[in-house]
Amino acid sequence: MTLSNSQIESFINDGFIGIPHAFSQELADECCEILWRDAGCQRDDRSTWKQPVVWLSYYSDTPFLAAANSAKLVRAFDQLVGQNQWIPPRGLGSFPIRFPHSQPSGDDGWHVDASFSPENNPDYLQWRINIFSRGRALLMLFLFSDVGPNDAPTRIAVGSHKQVAGMLAPHGDEGLPFMQLAKDLPVFSNDSIALATGERGTVYLCHPFLAHAAQKHLGDYPRIIAQPALTPSSGALVDSGIKGYTSPVVVAIHDSLDSADY
Repeated sequence: MTLSNSQIESFINDGFIGIPHAFSQELADECCEILWRDAGCQRDDRSTWKQPVVWLSYYSDTPFLAAANSAKLVRAFDQLVGQNQWIPPRGLGSFPIRFPHSQPSGDDGWHVDASFSPENNPDYLQWRINIFSRGRALLMLFLFSDVGPNDAPTRIAVGSHKQVAGMLAPHGDEGLPFMQLAKDLPVFSNDSIALATGERGTVYLCHPFLAHAAQKHLGDYPRIIAQPALTPSSGALVDSGIKGYTSPVVVAIHDSLDSADY
C-alpha cells in the first residue's frame, strides 16, 4: 500500500496527504518541456516573464498520462476513494505557472474548487459544490517543479474540509456556488495553514472540500504545478447518502456532520 494507516488517519483529520516521489522527476522534466513550449515565454529569460501567472489548460501527452497514473498514485486512489470508485485520469490540467513578479496575480483568494455545472453553464464562477461532492473525489496538486517556501506554494487550510462539509450540508444536492462558498469561508489563522512544498514528482492528495489558496511568488524560478480533480466513477462520491460508505474521503465528511441524517 502507498499510504499507512496513520497517513490515512491524517488525511481524514487534516484533509490532505503529501506523497513524495509519486511520479519520477524524469517524467516531471519531460512534461515541463512540453509546457514551456506553450507558455509564451522562456524559462531562463526573466525579461520574458511579463505576467505573475500564466495558465495552461489540459494535456494528455504520454508523460502526463504516466505521471497521473503511476502505480503509487493508483494504490493511493484505491485507499482514499475505494476500488472501482474513481475514473483513471486521461491527462492533467490545469497548470498555473507562477513567476517572481511585482504585480499581484489577482487569483490568490481562499476557495474550494467547484465540481459541477448547473445546466452546463460554461462560467466556472457559477459552478457549484455539494455535500455529495458531485464530480470530484479528490483535489490533487502535482508538483512539476521543485517548490520551496518562497516559490508560491499552495496554501492549505488544515482541517477546513470539515468546516466546509458543515456549510454544504444544509443545501443538499443543490449545493453552493463557487463564489458564495469562497465568500463565506472563515478567516484562517496562520498556525492552521500548511504549505504544499516538495521536490518535483510530489503529489498532494486533498479532500475535495479542502480550502486552499495561491500566494505571491517570492523565489527566483518559476513554479509549475497541475491541480486536477480525480473524478468519481458514479458521478458523485455517494449517490444516495453518506452513511454506510466507508472510504476515508467520505468518513471525513461523515465525521464532520455528527448525527446529521443523510
